[in-house]
Amino acid sequence: MTVIPESLRKFNAAGEPAGQAPVPAAFTERIRHHVVYLAVIRQLANARAGTQSTLTKGEVRGGGKKPWKQKHTGRARQGSTRNPHWPGGGVSFGPKPRKYTSEMPVAVRRLALKSALAGKTRQGAVSVLEALNLPAGKTAEVAALIGKVAPTGLVLMITASPDPRARRAFRNIGRAWLESAASVSTYDVMKARHVVVVQDALAALVARCGPVAAAGA
Repeated sequence: MTVIPESLRKFNAAGEPAGQAPVPAAFTERIRHHVVYLAVIRQLANARAGTQSTLTKGEVRGGGKKPWKQKHTGRARQGSTRNPHWPGGGVSFGPKPRKYTSEMPVAVRRLALKSALAGKTRQGAVSVLEALNLPAGKTAEVAALIGKVAPTGLVLMITASPDPRARRAFRNIGRAWLESAASVSTYDVMKARHVVVVQDALAALVARCGPVAAAGA
């Protein structure tokens, strides 16, 4: 059984260790693995364009004339060169444009996010940043900060509110990305190796997770 840590690692705005931060109660709850799975599958499915399409026999041009007469040729009877077994023919039961989107109750989505954060907390992969300070808004500043906070692996940074300037600075770093507490998803958390929460975003993130379950629930 994985032990729940008593505190989270804390870093100052420069990325230097700054002690420990208390673990929010929402990050210590029981992990519902299947709910996390459903939330991730739903988000990936909702991201699909669903525009793939193939032509059926009736949609392929040509083939109106019978290739050869029905009998006395020594060959199998054929009705159209657009049949699926002919080169250039139509496709049987091929994909057509469709929607892959599905719905999930808000309470279940909150439970999935809470479970994902609880799992990362148990792995020691959640840390707190006192403030995200990027004076010049440059990618080099982000690279230096990420290099100190999480030298390896994919890094998810969570801020209290959307920050277009900071997002631009993160954009050219392949292993790190920025999300606000209101937009971060279960998939974002599961995809990252390290989750860094800016201190003023903790309250909003906990609120996104919903109420803490009663003991034994």
